[in-house]
Amino acid sequence: METLKCCISLYGYVMFLFLTTLSTGSACEAPSSPQCFRKNVAATEYMCEWSMNTTESDVTFDLYIDKKKFRGIKKTWLEITEEELIKSRPVNISVEAHEGSSSCTSPIRTVVLQHTVKYEVPQNISVSWSTNNLSLIWNAAEKHPAAAEVWFRPDERPTESWGRILTNATYRYTTYKTLVYQVTVVNLLKHTPYHVRIRHRSTQALNSLWSNWSPVVMVPTEIEHEPEVNMTTTHLNGTRKVTLTWKPMPHAAAIGGVTYILNDTQSSHGCPCVKKHLHNVTKHTADMYVSYSAVNISVIARNAAGYSRPAIIQVPAKPPADLKTCDQTLVKNTKNCQEWYELQDGESRPENVITLTAKTEEKHREEIKNIQLKDYIRYLYFEHKCEARKPQTVTMCLFYKKEGAPCEKPQDFIAFSETGSSANLSWRAIPLVNQRGFLTHYRLCSMKINPGDEPKDLVSSDCHNISATLTKYHLGNLTPGSKYNVSLAGVTRVGEGPEATVTIITLPETPVNVWLSLGLLIVFFLITILCAIILKRIKTNILPPVPTPVILDFEPYQPESQQMVEGKEEVHELMLLRQHPEGKSVSVDAEGTTVLQEEWGDGTAEDVENERGDSSMSGGSSDESLDSTDEVPKSSREEEIIDLEAVENEIAMLIYRNGLVFDLKTDMT
Repeated sequence: METLKCCISLYGYVMFLFLTTLSTGSACEAPSSPQCFRKNVAATEYMCEWSMNTTESDVTFDLYIDKKKFRGIKKTWLEITEEELIKSRPVNISVEAHEGSSSCTSPIRTVVLQHTVKYEVPQNISVSWSTNNLSLIWNAAEKHPAAAEVWFRPDERPTESWGRILTNATYRYTTYKTLVYQVTVVNLLKHTPYHVRIRHRSTQALNSLWSNWSPVVMVPTEIEHEPEVNMTTTHLNGTRKVTLTWKPMPHAAAIGGVTYILNDTQSSHGCPCVKKHLHNVTKHTADMYVSYSAVNISVIARNAAGYSRPAIIQVPAKPPADLKTCDQTLVKNTKNCQEWYELQDGESRPENVITLTAKTEEKHREEIKNIQLKDYIRYLYFEHKCEARKPQTVTMCLFYKKEGAPCEKPQDFIAFSETGSSANLSWRAIPLVNQRGFLTHYRLCSMKINPGDEPKDLVSSDCHNISATLTKYHLGNLTPGSKYNVSLAGVTRVGEGPEATVTIITLPETPVNVWLSLGLLIVFFLITILCAIILKRIKTNILPPVPTPVILDFEPYQPESQQMVEGKEEVHELMLLRQHPEGKSVSVDAEGTTVLQEEWGDGTAEDVENERGDSSMSGGSSDESLDSTDEVPKSSREEEIIDLEAVENEIAMLIYRNGLVFDLKTDMT
């Protein structure tokens, strides 16, 4: 009985452990069903992967492929070679997770491994615009077309649903022999940035799986214009510091970032310093150091959509004005970096440059032999060295591999301003291409032509050399009224080039007396003008001008009738009483009448008589006058009149006429 109880107790303990294990295992979250596949149809390895939501770090997995078990896997994937698997028939696949003391198993998946292919996530995605079409390019999984699914959405509308297309991706090789897939999304807004993501799968496998989604790619707009670059140059003892600045790209083109690639023609040839090109410049300014030779600097903007056109900044050569001829031994024996710029019309261009960068004497001699310098072509020679990782120019000169005589005559050779004994000459220099050497001087010859001379007699001429830097010359010591042939030719160390000719006819000699007369006439005319100016100034200072009075316009009175109204003079009677020296009184009428007659003449007397006549005719007034005069005899009146005439000079007379009184006094003689 006790034995039975003991057995029952042991059985209960075992069942307790079993139930406890089951209860613990039920708390474990099962992983997903595993997928085993190849990355392309030609791969010989299989990748099995699954997923599980857990935060524990000590979880291990066991992978079951049919009866084969892979234990102790600490990741959620496992790579297995094909020799370890059954590929051609269906197999059951599952995975068991062990988390502490619990374990759980995923659902079983049945597949044929040979038919299952899943590509990797699209990588190295690049984009480019063509009008309104967006091209997407990424690394290809195999040399076969693939199915692709593309999602896209405008950057300006992040809440908008994704646009989707399902298409076939073609494959091709790039210039760098890289196999890529390419898909084109049509009818997009070219000037609008987009968000894009891609996944793809095989079209060759019977059981192809979609790859995981690529990260979201920012697609900016295309950079349509090259950067607008400004340049400032600073000279630093054989080195030039070039500071470049440019404007930022527009916002739509700058989404995802913009980098700038800087390069110069000198450093690209490794002369004189081996230095890195300035890539991935994200700022909008950069400093570069170049030598005194001509250099081209390019600035290219790059974003995810592609490259801009290069902005080319030309830094011209800065040689001194008085360059000398190069020493041939100096050119051949130096170990520094050497450059020969072919001069065309006086300018050096970096595209016509020959550069030697050998650092050893042996290699330098070998390069000198192979150098392809042209005969009769002028070169601008530079020699640079690397000082503190910066190029520095140490030698500058002009160089000819081989010289010759000029093949062209001076241009536009003319004569002007001829006089009786001289003329002026001008011309344009021979182009550098046609000089074929260094001009040492010009040879100018003048030859007089007499009317009877034959061409064979014209053998003597006056020649002299003038500077090769001149383009004008004054030719003197000529004979008036003569004809000259003048020639001009350029001369190098090798010889003389073609001649440019011009004919000069000097003016005839003018007689001396004619010139003297003309001179005297001009002098007299000038003296006359000068005297007139001096006299005018003296007159102005001594006798200032009298101001002209302002006379107002006077309009005489015009009567309404054409006949002038005669004004009649009125004579008023005036009584004068005077005591006669003999005691007699003088009659006022008599004295006044006499005075008026003498003063005003006959006309006045007649007026008085008329007035008296009028008074006599007016009734009693005439009688009264007669009565008053009857007592005085006529003879006595005449005597009194005579007496009045005798003493008229002493009489003070008052004339009252038209309201005016005149006091007339006379002295008695």
